[in-house]
Amino acid sequence: MNPHPATLESYPTLQWTARDLARLRDISIPRAPVFTPSDVRRIAGNLDVWDAWPLASMHGIPVRWRGGELWFALAAPAFDDPEERHGAARIHHFHRIDGQFRHIGATFEEGFTPGSREWSGSALFEDGVVTFYFTAAGERGETEPTFRQRIFACTTGLAETGDAVFTGWSDPVEQVIPANIVYMTRHDGTGELGEIKAFRDPAPWRAEDGVDHLLFTASSARHLGLHNGLIGCARRGDADPEGGVFEKRPPLVDATGVNNELERPHIVAHGGRLYLFWSTQAKVFAPGIDAPTGLYGAVADGFAGPWRLLNGHGLVFANPQGEPFQAYSWWVLPDLSVTSFVDYWGIDDAAAKRKPEGRAHFGGTFAPFLHLRLEGDVATLR
Repeated sequence: MNPHPATLESYPTLQWTARDLARLRDISIPRAPVFTPSDVRRIAGNLDVWDAWPLASMHGIPVRWRGGELWFALAAPAFDDPEERHGAARIHHFHRIDGQFRHIGATFEEGFTPGSREWSGSALFEDGVVTFYFTAAGERGETEPTFRQRIFACTTGLAETGDAVFTGWSDPVEQVIPANIVYMTRHDGTGELGEIKAFRDPAPWRAEDGVDHLLFTASSARHLGLHNGLIGCARRGDADPEGGVFEKRPPLVDATGVNNELERPHIVAHGGRLYLFWSTQAKVFAPGIDAPTGLYGAVADGFAGPWRLLNGHGLVFANPQGEPFQAYSWWVLPDLSVTSFVDYWGIDDAAAKRKPEGRAHFGGTFAPFLHLRLEGDVATLR
């Protein structure tokens, strides 16, 4: 036990270092199973789907809805080049029932959100209200996509009957704003995927003191460069504990010099501990660091930490050796099931992602669920 535990007002940031990741050289890396053709079931032939999350309680438990669950994911038309999807991403919702996903439609009307497109977030259901956190990317009405990222929330109710899912959305309100002191305000990078800077992927968590926090993917304003990824944190303001914006706090994880994108961070409570998970790709690690695309994580006895890397290095599991691009954007649920999407499968060469080959190998759909086993500081696939 830590003899001087941190408080929720002052917690230590976990530094994720090259030395931590060097431990991967001495182990047999845990790998997810290889997909078979029957595992890749597209939702709709003309729609690519990725980055999914459920409507859930504050602690991540999916809400029962019309005999199943209500899920959200990014979606875009199935372009000849699947990489074009990022410039046209919209949030859509789906009915998951009997283990299958059925597409319902776009979650927001065209032009409702403040960006030119919508990127990942999360959906909270509490006291009959849906609070929807999401990333607005770019600027509404722009002719060429830019990469400014802003974190917003809006609320609605669930319609009880009929074809409607929601009762009507409130106006989006910006939740936390970077000041270029801890978190970068400019996110363009080079404009190349994997080099764009971050302020996105909001996910809420209620800490032991009952105060709500918001996790997000961020980039360091203190350490500029290609590899300055953070898992950011903000705390609900004391002046408005029931709503309003969040106050920025120190990052939970700092990967400066190691990695550019610690994507879609979220927390799961299990066995009296908290588990923090994020996804990242091999291509966004710094030169000299040989780490795979996979699900990574840390563990702590409480939100204030200190946070410790799972398995001593952070890796929970990776894509298969011969299928390094098979899946991505893993999201762990409280029952330790893990969702993701089918990325590029059936290839082991990044050059094959380019059109026209890329279209034939891009899944663009929900992947089969995996399951974890968590025991203290150790995480494994079941």
